[in-house]
Amino acid sequence: MASAVMNTTSAALGWFSSAFDAPLARAVVFGVHIDGHLVVEVLLIAVILFQLSRKSYKPPKKPLSEKEIDDLCEEWVPEPLHPPITEEMEVQPATLESAAGPHTIIDGKEVVNFASANYLGLVGHEKIIDSCVGSLEKYGVGSCGPRGFYGTIDVHLDCETRIAKFLGTPDSILYSYGISTIFSVIPAFCKKGDIIVADEGVNWAVQNGLHLSRSTVVYFKHNDMASLESTLEKTTKGNRRAEKLRRYIVIEAVYQNSGQVAPLDQIVRLKEKYRFRLIMDESNSFGVLGNSGRGLAEHYGVPIEKVDIITAGMGNALATDGGFCTGSVRVVDHQRLSSSGYVFSASLPPYLASAAISAVDHLEENPAILASLRNNISLLWKVLSDVPGLTISSDPLSPIVFLKLKKSTGSIKSDMQLLDKITDRVLKDDSVFIVTSKRSNLDKCRLPIGIRMFISAGHSEADILKAAESLKRVAALVLS
Repeated sequence: MASAVMNTTSAALGWFSSAFDAPLARAVVFGVHIDGHLVVEVLLIAVILFQLSRKSYKPPKKPLSEKEIDDLCEEWVPEPLHPPITEEMEVQPATLESAAGPHTIIDGKEVVNFASANYLGLVGHEKIIDSCVGSLEKYGVGSCGPRGFYGTIDVHLDCETRIAKFLGTPDSILYSYGISTIFSVIPAFCKKGDIIVADEGVNWAVQNGLHLSRSTVVYFKHNDMASLESTLEKTTKGNRRAEKLRRYIVIEAVYQNSGQVAPLDQIVRLKEKYRFRLIMDESNSFGVLGNSGRGLAEHYGVPIEKVDIITAGMGNALATDGGFCTGSVRVVDHQRLSSSGYVFSASLPPYLASAAISAVDHLEENPAILASLRNNISLLWKVLSDVPGLTISSDPLSPIVFLKLKKSTGSIKSDMQLLDKITDRVLKDDSVFIVTSKRSNLDKCRLPIGIRMFISAGHSEADILKAAESLKRVAALVLS
């Protein structure tokens, strides 16, 4: 190939030489006589430089011998499947040895439990247990199939109807795992090219749903309505393409990472002004907020149909498991064929659906339980108002009381070590079980970390005073 190119080049240069000899016979530039030979020589130099700049031809390598292959295999070290295990990763959380009620057993010792989101105190409630026993005797334990493949049992339909009736929505749909509800619902409706405006403080389940949707996600400052409006305006103003796309706002009613309550009335006004749809997760507000526990819409007096899609896990206030999504009939029916968590997962065990029905019935029949919960939240706020080195950053109505450091060390790792010292010592010295807001490496939330206390209607005044006194004493020792 190279020799053919050189022969062609030589022939062409010979022709150029003869062609240039006549017109350039008398040409002189800077005292140098120019003729066809000089032109040919310049062209030859250019061709040589071109050839030198090309990659050299390398003959194929000889096949390796068996011994060489064996030696290479012995020297090969695979890349690790996971990052190095640090000392912090090896720490094992406390193990509960009894039901996660207001009091539980850890290491054989009874402790006051502020680490479980048992908001209504229904863990271990006799009515819930009786409903589970009856369901186990009738249906057994599992369903052994997804809802669309013979995993639908009548109690599932009863539970969906009961939740929809309680909330005043046309229909609802059950999921078998609480955390999968929101991250199945979001990608069921939000697709590549859609626009999602989300609060920067949403928890990992919501973050995962945003990621799986492949939509264009824009975050606004945590619970900041001025930031939300600015983001909505920037996203839509002068953007004709955005007007033709599906657009969503994604929030939590009560944020798990801060204990803040979303101002739903303002959010609904903004979503209507800028023509967005609203997806709201009520895992920490369902059964808690509102005069009858119907959630954030009831709390603000906003018609529930103003919220396009509502999801919630049932593992908190209802003390069971699984989750649900509620809304219009079209919203629910779409998920029965398009939501991965519903289509591909085995359906909710029947006894858990029975427990959810019993929990909703108990809440509706005993509204005083909500007053007990709010009294406990108010009392804890009052007695924790002056904890040394810590400040409450959650909403006064939130069942999650969130305490963060008044003065951060500037390092999340150092802050977490201080907070862990406090929680470990409170448990060891005074048998009060509280936890820090640990986050996995997958969690992209950048809100400040802190101590998270879950309040229950089942806590007594003595439980709350004991926790507050212990926390004050230990915080003063650790943070002084």
